[in-house]
Amino acid sequence: MPEGDTVYRTAAKLREALEGRELTRCDVRVPRYAAVDLSGQTVDEVLSRGKHLFIRVGQASIHSHLKMDGAWVIGRVRVPSYKIRIVLETARSRASGVDLGVLEILDRATDMEAVAHLGPDLLGPDWSAPLAAANLVADPSRPVAEALLDQRVMAGVGNVYANELCFVFGLRPGTAVGELADPVRVASRAQQMLWLNRLRVNRTTTGNTRPGQDVWVYGRAGLPCRRCGTPIETDKGGDRVTYWCPTCQR
Repeated sequence: MPEGDTVYRTAAKLREALEGRELTRCDVRVPRYAAVDLSGQTVDEVLSRGKHLFIRVGQASIHSHLKMDGAWVIGRVRVPSYKIRIVLETARSRASGVDLGVLEILDRATDMEAVAHLGPDLLGPDWSAPLAAANLVADPSRPVAEALLDQRVMAGVGNVYANELCFVFGLRPGTAVGELADPVRVASRAQQMLWLNRLRVNRTTTGNTRPGQDVWVYGRAGLPCRRCGTPIETDKGGDRVTYWCPTCQR
């Protein structure tokens, strides 16, 4: 599932393609909203909230979530037409929502109710490290990786960042959040990681952008730890795959 930085960049692309322009075509391919036609109206705003996207047009708001396989594509789309759930065109651009996990047309005045359950947005104006930290440790027995992935704690962390943050702080993914020495520092580091990667297509958590050098543990099962050389271990038995170094993460 895309992380918050990916959604942030997607919003930026949509903003560049659509914002301030009149829609010449609006084709919504979701039965519930198939009759909705926003043609002739201007795209006023595109914004992201955690992993959610909103395209505000007149009194309507197009709310989408990429989930596992979704994407917004600007320009020509090289996928079968049945995968396209919405097409928005202006005189100079076209944006297609492909395999979107969520697509709905909301009342613009109340569209934020759809994300009212989310914690502070790591890349948004409401970011608050103290609040995120308080949410993180609300259940002291909860595994840290699980808590980091809970969008009600803080909005934007996905599985890559959850695993990488555990490594950076020397914690196994299953460590109880009650054992965190400094929850505010963990929340702050999460925000720093996403913020530094918000404009990068190829994210890095190590500070090295070269291919194969960009992450500490994620996706590196069996490979040597970059710090100590111990083979990275993995657990694929849960809802999300976890990775850790048995030496560096105790």
